[in-house]
Amino acid sequence: MRIETDRLILRQLEDNDCERMFLMDSDPEVMKYLGTPVASIQESKEMIKMIQKQYEENGVGRLAVIEKESGLMIGWSGLKLLTQPINNHVNTLDLGYRFIPEFWGKGYAMETAIAVLHYGFNELNADAIYAYADSGNTGSNYILGKLGFERTGEFEDSGVLCCWYELKREKYL
Repeated sequence: MRIETDRLILRQLEDNDCERMFLMDSDPEVMKYLGTPVASIQESKEMIKMIQKQYEENGVGRLAVIEKESGLMIGWSGLKLLTQPINNHVNTLDLGYRFIPEFWGKGYAMETAIAVLHYGFNELNADAIYAYADSGNTGSNYILGKLGFERTGEFEDSGVLCCWYELKREKYL
C-alpha cells in the first residue's frame, strides 16, 4: 500500500516511525480533540504495532505521510476499517488524518485525503467512506465538508459530541 502525490508519499507505518509518531501524539495541541497525549515512546510503538496488525487483518490502515522535500514523516492519513461499532457503523471505511503542527496549514490534510479517497473508491471499490470529527474541531470539519462529505448526524464518543460524515461513491465520482 503506497500512494504518492506531488509533495507527499503515503506508505505503511514502520517500526522506526515511532519517534515522529511520539512527537506528534505527545503534543497537547495535536491531541486537543483526540484525547490524552501519549506519555512515552512505548505508547507510540504500540500504536504502530496495532496499525501494522490492521494492515495484515484488514488490508487497510492509516499510512505514514512523508514529505518529499524533507524526507520527514509529518503525520499519518488513510483509511481504517471500523471493526467495532462507531455511531452504529461497523465494517465500513473511515477516513482519518493527523499531522505534526509545524506542517499544519500547508494543505497536506486535503492533499492526502483526496489521494486516499481516490484509492478507496477506485482501488478498494468502496460504496461509501465515512469520517467523524469532534464538533469543536473546526479545521477537520471544514476539510471534510470541502472534500464533499455530507454531514449526516452527530453522536457521542466517550462523552464528546462528534459530527458524522458520509461520502457516497456516486457523489465522489
